[in-house]
Amino acid sequence: MPRLQKTPLWFAAAPDTPLCKSSGCSPGRPQQQSPAHDAGDSDGAALPRCPPAPAAASARSPAPALPLASPTAARRWPLPGAQQEAGQSKRGPRWLGPLHSRALGRGGPGRKADGSVSVAGQKKKLQELYQLGPQLGSGGFGTVFSGIRLSDGSPVAIKRVARESVLQWYELPDGTRVPMEIVLMEKVGSGCHNIIQLLDWFELPDSFLLVMERPEPSQDLLAFLLEQGFLCEEMARWLFCQVLEAVRHCTACGVLHRDIKPENLLVDPESGDLKLIDFGCGTFLQEQAFTRFAGTHMYSPPEWICLGCYHGHSATIWSLGVLLYIMVCGNMPFLQDRDIVSGQLFFWQQVSPECQHLIRWCLSKHPADRPALEEILRHPWVRGRRL
Repeated sequence: MPRLQKTPLWFAAAPDTPLCKSSGCSPGRPQQQSPAHDAGDSDGAALPRCPPAPAAASARSPAPALPLASPTAARRWPLPGAQQEAGQSKRGPRWLGPLHSRALGRGGPGRKADGSVSVAGQKKKLQELYQLGPQLGSGGFGTVFSGIRLSDGSPVAIKRVARESVLQWYELPDGTRVPMEIVLMEKVGSGCHNIIQLLDWFELPDSFLLVMERPEPSQDLLAFLLEQGFLCEEMARWLFCQVLEAVRHCTACGVLHRDIKPENLLVDPESGDLKLIDFGCGTFLQEQAFTRFAGTHMYSPPEWICLGCYHGHSATIWSLGVLLYIMVCGNMPFLQDRDIVSGQLFFWQQVSPECQHLIRWCLSKHPADRPALEEILRHPWVRGRRL
């Protein structure tokens, strides 16, 4: 079996940790669900060190668990030293042209503190503010380019979202309609360093451009997991606690991310710092159940599959359980819808009773049986204690 070849600088991983075999795993969609239904409902300390890697647990699944690797792994968030793709123009894509921005970012001359557009705001070309770099990735909801902010040389990521791919719209006080993603990122934009920051946004005739910070060095958690195979519990705890802080901040701001998964978590391999990215599937929290799905189907809770509805908080807790399982086991817990509904878990690695308890609690079949976020934060495993 292939062995671990790279150890993160911020963590002393155990030697000879096996690297999980990887193959395809792609985001799923609810059956018979149109793209329009993906929109959100409008109605409704020193770093710890790893002990030696444990041997694989004897409990095995009757069928192989789904490997982690995904086609989205190739669409990574910006990595340092990324090379320009062959044949790509150094002057940037044609859709930029000579167009001007509709608004500048938070704190800039074109945006008020509440996110509305200032009528007297100065209009500038994107090229006057940022140097566009090579394309870094492309998905169903947008294309990401690297960039440099000309005022101070800071690296940025520039995400282009076509109008036809916007899942949900929001109307600003001046009547301007913008993607919900912009509004949500503005709401969570301060008070938590575990969430990626929106710096600017621009409106073009056929799309919107979101300019975000780009930490260096960085890679998404999926790529990190594919290098490590799986994480020891100390390393998983360090990262998972940062995810919990990001989710707690989103909740306090009334924001529901709806797509928490390794591809949407950016990790600095040197410091271990983590940031939640991509609010393209997000919406506002609401008390009533959601009847439209947005996110990755393999992370959807059983109530969505069985009943076609879900509540934001309990669905988030389910996705956190899936995420933690992936971290400590190196594969997906469920392969098909029937596996999600059955809720039967098999641990392919040796996992402590405390960690297993937390995962099973988060993946309770009935939403009412899952813990609240604050209960997770007080859980013995999260606090480094034993049951």
